[in-house]
Amino acid sequence: MVKEALRGEDGNRGVAISRVTVIGGGTAGWMTAAALSNKLKGLPISIRLIESEEIGTVGVGEATLPHIRAFNNTLNISEQELMKATEATFKLGIEFCDWGRIGDRYIHPFGDFGPTVNEIPFYQFWLRLKTLGDTSRLDEYSFPIIAAENDRFRHPSPDLTSIESTFGYAYQFDASLYARFLRRYSEANGVVRTEGKIIGSKLDSETGFVESVTLDSGEVVGADLFIDCSGFRGLLIEQALHSGYDDWSKWLPCNRAVAVPCETRGPLTPYTRATARTGGWQWRIPLQHRVGNGQVYCSDFISDDEAQQQLLDNLEGPVLADPRRLYFTTGRRRSFWNKNVVAIGLSAGFLEPLESTSIHLIQDGITELITLFPDKSFRRSDIDEYNRRMSLHFERVRDFLLLHYVATQRDDSEMWRHFRSMELPDSLQEKITAWTTRGHIIKYEFGLFLPPSWIAVMLGQNLQPRGYDRRVDAVPEEALVANAAAIRRDVATAVRNTPEHAAFIAQIGAASGTAALAAGAR
Repeated sequence: MVKEALRGEDGNRGVAISRVTVIGGGTAGWMTAAALSNKLKGLPISIRLIESEEIGTVGVGEATLPHIRAFNNTLNISEQELMKATEATFKLGIEFCDWGRIGDRYIHPFGDFGPTVNEIPFYQFWLRLKTLGDTSRLDEYSFPIIAAENDRFRHPSPDLTSIESTFGYAYQFDASLYARFLRRYSEANGVVRTEGKIIGSKLDSETGFVESVTLDSGEVVGADLFIDCSGFRGLLIEQALHSGYDDWSKWLPCNRAVAVPCETRGPLTPYTRATARTGGWQWRIPLQHRVGNGQVYCSDFISDDEAQQQLLDNLEGPVLADPRRLYFTTGRRRSFWNKNVVAIGLSAGFLEPLESTSIHLIQDGITELITLFPDKSFRRSDIDEYNRRMSLHFERVRDFLLLHYVATQRDDSEMWRHFRSMELPDSLQEKITAWTTRGHIIKYEFGLFLPPSWIAVMLGQNLQPRGYDRRVDAVPEEALVANAAAIRRDVATAVRNTPEHAAFIAQIGAASGTAALAAGAR
């Protein structure tokens, strides 16, 4: 029995894959090609990427999460070179405006709030301070929040005892330029790019595996492993293999977006902004040469023309291109990996870019694939494990995004009234209940967002817990107040000694030179 299991499902265990074909370019395709060309270097495996310049890419998301730095570091990519090539800026977090109530604002930072004491998170001490009449914001104990509010940035300190070490950072960049950057990297690592449209595919009559794809030129391209990065079309994962799609519109009903770049006005902010509107929300992503803007919305609550006009009415500068519209259905593929096809990027699923998760989910897909990289047996256990992990990645992100919509006091439009009466997924309801009753954050085995992220959103949108960890009562009130004041002073002093964001980009040699970093610098 054991020996039979070790042979694999088709007797091909131990027969190495020699040909990998990536279907589609863009961010997902070239991230995949770059990572595989790096991780599989030295092995007798050819990597080919097929894309068509005519089809183009979606390109609405330009903001990332701190995990992108680990991806780039693995590829030995220079931060300065990357930022120059992609017109990138630094990102300390995301500012949310008007989500709890109109007029509210808060920043979800890439860092914790204050130091942990005796394994008790600092926010528990702050909750007790509130009961004593303290009026300080929890934000005042977070270096990345105060730095972001003052448009300042520096790299984290290597001294782990320093307040300047208590944060991470990401990038805001032009996604199309990032794809081009990774294309050059991939081709230098041996990836072969083929220009062409795929007009058909051939399946093995016995196994149902994809044998080859046919291009509009007539060329037939075969592979052992196909990675579908073809976007919403899902050329192989759906059109050829009919893997199915779980529609999550009942929880995340926004189904459209309109995007437009504009000129920069004012200082270069080291954070992305998401502003809640009547039928969706508007993003603002500052780059070195322009600002990326867009409106995500639900067609049930606002028309295309109304959403576009609402976006254009709230830009800070003149538009630099015509608005582009995008239509989507939130959800995920039922099988991310089906037979010898793995879907990565939009072909795997789509969750609106409220927390800059699109590129991160691409990274998750690549990382899990490399961890479970198959041989020609394509073991069912590996495929099932990949699908289990990716399902959890998507579900955890879904819950976190939905939290922003349901943790609201707004009732000024049909959309907000819809969310206030929504029945939540059990997994999210459990998190909210644990927080509101006793200030506890349930930790997941899998999940992108750690407790500080959940705390930032729930407090930022006025979900106040009714209790706190009683262990903090062991600290005398005088000591509690004095310690909190000292932390606030340390944060404020550290921020004053931190360079302005635009100046720091220029200081480290990461400025592109194609435009002023901010209108005020001209």
